[in-house]
Amino acid sequence: MSEQQPDRRIELEVEVDGTPEEVWRAIATGPGISSWYVPHEVEERTDGAMSASFGAGPEMQVHGKVGAWEPPARVLFTGEESGTGLAFEWLVEARDGGSCVVRLVNTGFATGEEWDAHYDGMSEGWRLFMFNLQLHLRHFRGDSGRAMLPMASWSGSRPDVWERLLTELRLPDAPVEGRRVRITGGPATLGGTLVQVAPWRLALLLDEPAPGTAFVAVEGAGDEMGVSIWSYLYGPERDAIADRDEPRWSAWLNDPARTLSERPAPDPETAP
Repeated sequence: MSEQQPDRRIELEVEVDGTPEEVWRAIATGPGISSWYVPHEVEERTDGAMSASFGAGPEMQVHGKVGAWEPPARVLFTGEESGTGLAFEWLVEARDGGSCVVRLVNTGFATGEEWDAHYDGMSEGWRLFMFNLQLHLRHFRGDSGRAMLPMASWSGSRPDVWERLLTELRLPDAPVEGRRVRITGGPATLGGTLVQVAPWRLALLLDEPAPGTAFVAVEGAGDEMGVSIWSYLYGPERDAIADRDEPRWSAWLNDPARTLSERPAPDPETAP
């Protein structure tokens, strides 16, 4: 049985627009969290139930509880109901000028290689989501978004998979922040302004097919990479668009023609 490492934690903070009450809605309620992270349901009280959906299937559902509920300053979510000791504490501190600092403290990581990889992946992933929280509160504060979270595993090194993904989506090899781009190589169009260009990741402020945000990312190590094209849509057409486009994106990403990298033909002298 793995033992927890009490000193290993993820601690991140970002400054966001909004009053403490507006920020609290975004980090502590189901509609708020679902708008920039993954779909959540939250009973808004201490010891209330909490659930998060990271995809289809029971193995992608996380069930926990609300360990602390102290609006608008502190909320704690624990994953004990799903058999993990992971805990996620969110702290809100008001700043002058109508902004707040949001701090995340993620604890409960155990030991072992699997947990090491889990820790590294979550550290990287939380930076993406914290940036999306900033975008949500800057551009869509008080509104509720609908998430589309298609993902797949592609074989190959990270640089190779990233290059293939940009080529498939017809995105520029050297994207530049502040420029508008259109993703036209997939099964549906995404268009907007590049608001972040980071290693192996792009973030867009969408205007097509609806207002929102989107992330194109490649994550992982070794010869299998996680590829995701995630978007968060707002406005009256968000649900209809998501219902139509999410299955298309998932099928496109998981097409064997894309998930497998081109491999050289075996040497006939050494092939079995």
